[in-house]
Amino acid sequence: MTVDTFHSAAPAVLFDLDGTLVDPAGAITGGITQALAQHALPIPPDAALRSMVGPPLAQSLGAVAGVPADRLAAVIATYRERYRAEGMAASRVYPGVADLLVRLREHGYRLAVATQKPVGLATELLAATGLLDAFDVVHGSSDDEADPVPLTKTQIVAAALADLGLAGTRAAGTSATAAHRAVMIGDRQHDMLGAAENGLPGIGVAWGFAGDRELVDAGATVVVGSARELESAVVRLVAPPADAPSVSGGAVA
Repeated sequence: MTVDTFHSAAPAVLFDLDGTLVDPAGAITGGITQALAQHALPIPPDAALRSMVGPPLAQSLGAVAGVPADRLAAVIATYRERYRAEGMAASRVYPGVADLLVRLREHGYRLAVATQKPVGLATELLAATGLLDAFDVVHGSSDDEADPVPLTKTQIVAAALADLGLAGTRAAGTSATAAHRAVMIGDRQHDMLGAAENGLPGIGVAWGFAGDRELVDAGATVVVGSARELESAVVRLVAPPADAPSVSGGAVA
């Protein structure tokens, strides 16, 4: 997707996908369990399975589930087949998120998705949950999950910023100006690190898959517990355009 050039000077809000915008409702952990079982591989405990939501699937299957490299492609194919057939339909938008996206656009923000999910699958999921039209750009990992060097969250956030016209030359990845014109929102440490390494404030959401203190320890600027709190945090950290409608009645103080 490409950004509307009419709004190219507006500030931006970047979102992670699973665990931030959309609740996978067990589709990811359940799908991984079934794929591993189908290939007669050991199934990690529940806490380990939850930790696999967010990072690239191939990376998690190898590092957390111990899937041998020569079996990764087959396990991923099995998982993706079930996810498209059943898991995507089971996913649900978190309470208040759809309305939040509408309000943020009304306030004048541009919206982007920056996820480590393969970009094609991320676009399919956004369309299936009715969220796709809310976003100006969608960036994710390569659709080729056999890529031996998958994109990091830092690289994906940087690509989204570039597409939004907010990329800079600072060593961390963005200019000082961009740091005040964009914010990254997510539920895992990778999201907060990707924000920090691109010079952005990071807002952690407490309804996702982070472990205790994970977001705080990863440097989250603030952690919020509801869509209304999230709106308020965005407005505090990245001011809306001067000509945007008043936000005083929309966000929680």
